Amino acid sequence: MISDLSFTAKAGEALLVVGPNGAGKTTLIRTIAGFIAPVAGSVSLKGDDGDRDIAACCHYVGHLTGVKANLSAAENLAFWAAYFDGGDGNAIAERVDDALAHFGLLDLADYPAGLLSAGQKRRLGLARLIVASRPIWLLDEPTVSLDAASTELLAKLIQQHLAGGGLVIAATHLPLGLDEPVYLRLGARTATPSPEARP
Repeated sequence: MISDLSFTAKAGEALLVVGPNGAGKTTLIRTIAGFIAPVAGSVSLKGDDGDRDIAACCHYVGHLTGVKANLSAAENLAFWAAYFDGGDGNAIAERVDDALAHFGLLDLADYPAGLLSAGQKRRLGLARLIVASRPIWLLDEPTVSLDAASTELLAKLIQQHLAGGGLVIAATHLPLGLDEPVYLRLGARTATPSPEARP
């Protein structure tokens, strides 16, 4: 359970939620995403047009990859692209190819997702971030099953998102290789986020 927690995350910022197992990192990410209702307090998204629906502005990538085993890698991403943003077939296919290429999966586009390795499935799940535009990315241990090269690809993608004014909130035990992230430590005592706090 998390209590007495208050923080602000800003556009263009990567907020890394750190702390020991059981500290509430996943609970916090899922609460921000709207999957868990807070017992007290609230989560709000401020914008030029006032309060906005957070869930409609988020990409959530959790412990599970969200990959459908009976679909190919490309079909998985095409499904998410159509679900999130729609568009004609050519536009979706282009976004799918871009996402597969970024994570080194283009050669596996027609490969059944159920036969991919754990790392390949993780990369395919993360590729959803590319096929549909959302300003807020909520990532729960995004580097699980990733090798060093794939972690660098994720870091590059996150930096591009931040440079475009996006926001990333990630629960992690490991550094993500980002420039000047802000850290929020959960545990016995919760501190206000600051660039100086290190995991």
